[in-house]
Amino acid sequence: MLPFTIKHQPKKLSEVIGQDSSLSSIKNYVLNYKKQKKKAALLYGPTGTGKTSSVYALAKELNLELIEINASDTRNKDQIEQKVGSASKQMSLFSKGKIILVDEIDGLAGRQDRGGIPTLIRLIKTSTFPFILTTTNPWDTKLSSLRNKSDLIKFDSLDTKALFTILNNISKKESLQTPEKTLKTLARISAGDARAAITDLETIAYEKENIEELGEREKQESIKTALTKIFKTTDPNIAITAFDNVKEDLNQQLLWIDENLPKEYEKPEDLARAYDKLSKADVFSRRIRRWQHWRFLIYINALITAGIAVSKDQKYKKFVDYKPTGRILKLWWAKQKSMKKKAIAKKIADHTHTSTKNIIPQIDYFKTIFKNKEMATKLTKQLDLSKEEVEWLKK
Repeated sequence: MLPFTIKHQPKKLSEVIGQDSSLSSIKNYVLNYKKQKKKAALLYGPTGTGKTSSVYALAKELNLELIEINASDTRNKDQIEQKVGSASKQMSLFSKGKIILVDEIDGLAGRQDRGGIPTLIRLIKTSTFPFILTTTNPWDTKLSSLRNKSDLIKFDSLDTKALFTILNNISKKESLQTPEKTLKTLARISAGDARAAITDLETIAYEKENIEELGEREKQESIKTALTKIFKTTDPNIAITAFDNVKEDLNQQLLWIDENLPKEYEKPEDLARAYDKLSKADVFSRRIRRWQHWRFLIYINALITAGIAVSKDQKYKKFVDYKPTGRILKLWWAKQKSMKKKAIAKKIADHTHTSTKNIIPQIDYFKTIFKNKEMATKLTKQLDLSKEEVEWLKK
């Protein structure tokens, strides 16, 4: 029996949910391939957002042959040449057009690459047919040469409504009669990953697994339970076991507590005592990182569980919906912006015969230049800037 992720894979673009703008860009790229300045399209975005499924759906809709390789499995130039070389130039047996899909090109960015990326770029340049590449992070510096040869098409993380629609459609096709509440819970805990949500639906449908036991993607549910144990008790024996079965690492535990502590503890004295315990735990954590004194872990756990639990005079009866910190997301976005900045600086450095390091402090100068429409157009053409890079410079 085929797994749901394959059985219910979209057969046409209209069946792909939540990526309308991206789908329009891909279709336009393939239909007008001969007019395209860049001979590859790079689809990027989080896991499970429909990048690969969209390419399959497009190939079926346009009646094109799909040649697929996974970059994680095809690492060196000989393997890529063998699988893609002739296919990129010769018409198929039935005289159909082709799409050449190189999935997960992140896999080419390791030490075992051995000429894979230069070979792929050469094949893209000489190909008769469109190349479509997929990645989660196009701003990896190791992918800069591929990125510069490609049109970037972004796939956004799917929202809960889109995921619910996908799960509801599959549930109806399979006659599962899954409760709406269950589908909404699956949509919520999958964190924007449709593949994960569909796999979970199949798991609870046929393996009769309880939704609370789904594992890795239910970290937030697990840690909320742990926080309840800590915040809603004054018994240190109950609180100290709170994180025993939680898969979040120590840094995440500290961030969750830091985010939710002031929402739970209303009295200044309780809050002061609790933050004192949390700060001491952070000191021990830093000592572990600096000196590798792992025996301090036992003290950290005691401080952030039992220590925080007994910091209040009595437990609070109010309900608090514990939320994850936004700090991690902010750090991630900052990193993405930094990588875009470096990518642009490298292009400028190549054209000005200097180093990327020297250009980065001057990047604001180029942002000022981009306020002039005529200059911006000339620089975009000269530096071969992508739409994403142009948008970054205009901000």
